[in-house]
Amino acid sequence: MRKAKMYSAFGAASTHNVPLTSILTEEQREQLCASLGNVKLSLLYKASVHGYKASAFHQRCDRQGPTLLVAYNRSGYIFGGYTSVDYAQSGQYITDKDTFIFSFQGKIPVCIKINHGHYVRLDDAGVPSFGQQLYFCYKNQPVVYSLGGNAFSINTAAMYGNDPQLSECEVYKISSQVSTEEKPWRNVLWTAERKDELMEMIRNHKPVVASVSRVRILMIGPVGAGKSSFFNSINSIFMSRITSKAMSGSAATSLTTQFRTYPVKDGREGKLLPFVLCDTMGLEEQSGAGLDIEDISSILQGHIPDRYKFNPTTPFKPDEQKSSRPVSLQEKIHCVVYVIDATKISLMSDKLQEKLASIRRKVNSLGISQIVLMTKVDEACPLVEEDLQSLYVSSYIKTKVQEVSSRLGVPVSCVLPVKNYSQELELELNCDVLLLSALQQMLNFADDYLDDAC
Repeated sequence: MRKAKMYSAFGAASTHNVPLTSILTEEQREQLCASLGNVKLSLLYKASVHGYKASAFHQRCDRQGPTLLVAYNRSGYIFGGYTSVDYAQSGQYITDKDTFIFSFQGKIPVCIKINHGHYVRLDDAGVPSFGQQLYFCYKNQPVVYSLGGNAFSINTAAMYGNDPQLSECEVYKISSQVSTEEKPWRNVLWTAERKDELMEMIRNHKPVVASVSRVRILMIGPVGAGKSSFFNSINSIFMSRITSKAMSGSAATSLTTQFRTYPVKDGREGKLLPFVLCDTMGLEEQSGAGLDIEDISSILQGHIPDRYKFNPTTPFKPDEQKSSRPVSLQEKIHCVVYVIDATKISLMSDKLQEKLASIRRKVNSLGISQIVLMTKVDEACPLVEEDLQSLYVSSYIKTKVQEVSSRLGVPVSCVLPVKNYSQELELELNCDVLLLSALQQMLNFADDYLDDAC
C-alpha cells in the first residue's frame, strides 16, 4: 500500500524527518551572527515545510530561548527580527531591551533596536510579532503586516519594499558559539596601569609648536551622536567622578546651540590640561537646520568666539576690523573629530553624507588632521554591551568601522570606536582606557598638523 503524505497549510509537507535547508547565504549568516556576538544559528522552523500557521510556529519555536526570525518576500528583500526572550504562550506582555528588527541593505543588515518603554509582544498563541507593530505570517498567511506604532522607528518601504507577500519565513535558535580564543583585530591593554600611563602622557603632552599652549580639537557630528557626551566623559575621568558639564541628550534637534570651548582641569584644583575640546551645534540633513558649513569654516580658522550662538539661517560673519588681523595658530583648530553613532551608520541619509563630504573637503584644504569617533558601540553590538573588552574581537564592530571608513572616506586606522559615559553613576576601567586612548590619538594627530603648519 502506498503511504499517504500528510500536508499542512499551502501544500507544505508536514513531517519532522524533512531536513531543513536555510536560504541564508554563508555571508548573510556571518553578518547576522556578527550583530549578535559569538553565536551560532540553528534552523528551527521553515514555513514552506511546516506551514504558515501560528500553531506550527509555536510547536517548533516555543521555549527555545533567544530566536532570530528571517523573512523573504517576492521582491527579494530579506528582513526580520531578534528577541532574547523565548516564546512560551504565557499570556504576558514581554519587555526585552535586546530586541531588534533588521533588513539587509546590500550585504549588511541594518538593525533597529526597540524604543525604550515599549513591549516586544503579547506572549500568546498568535503569529510571531515585534513591538505589536510588525506581524509575520499574519492571519496564518504568507504575509507580513505592519500595524503602525512607535515601538520601532521603521520605514516599511526601506525594510521590505512595501511588498507584504512572503516567499519564505525561517526562525533560528540562537546559541553561544564555543570556540578557541579569537585574535583581536586591534590590541588594547585593558589594565589600570595602561590607564595611568595614558593619563600621564596626556597630562605631560606638549604641542610641537611652542606658541600653542593647548591643542584645539573640534567635534563635528549629527544630532545625538555624542559630541557633548565625549567631553563629559573625558572630564569625568580627570575629575575622578561622573560629571555633566556640557548639555547632552537624545533630543531630535541639537541641544548645543552655541560654539563652546571646553578646557579640562586635572582634578578640581588641578591645572588645565594641554587640550581644549570644542563643541558645535549638531549637523542636520535639511538645509537651514543644524550647523552651517560656512560656520564650520569660520570655526576652523579661529574666527568664531566661545559662546557664539549659531543661527542656522544666517552664517557667522566676522567683524571686518577683527578679521583683518592675522589669527594666531593658537586660535585655530588643530584636529577635527567626526562623531558618528555606530547604531545609525547604515541609516545615514545621502544628504547628511554629502554634508560631511563637503566639510571634509574644506578640512582637507586647510591640511587639518581628521579622526572619526564611532560612539555607542555597546548599543550596536550585544557582545560589546556584555563586555567592553570584546570590542576588538567583535566582527560586527569591525564591519561598522569599515563601513564608516568607506562612507566618510577616511582610513580604517582613523576610526576609533568608543563608549561614552551616559547612564553610569561610576567610572569603569575599560571605558576609561578606550576614551583616553582615543584622546591620545587626537593629540598625536594634532601634532602632525602643527608640525606641518609651522
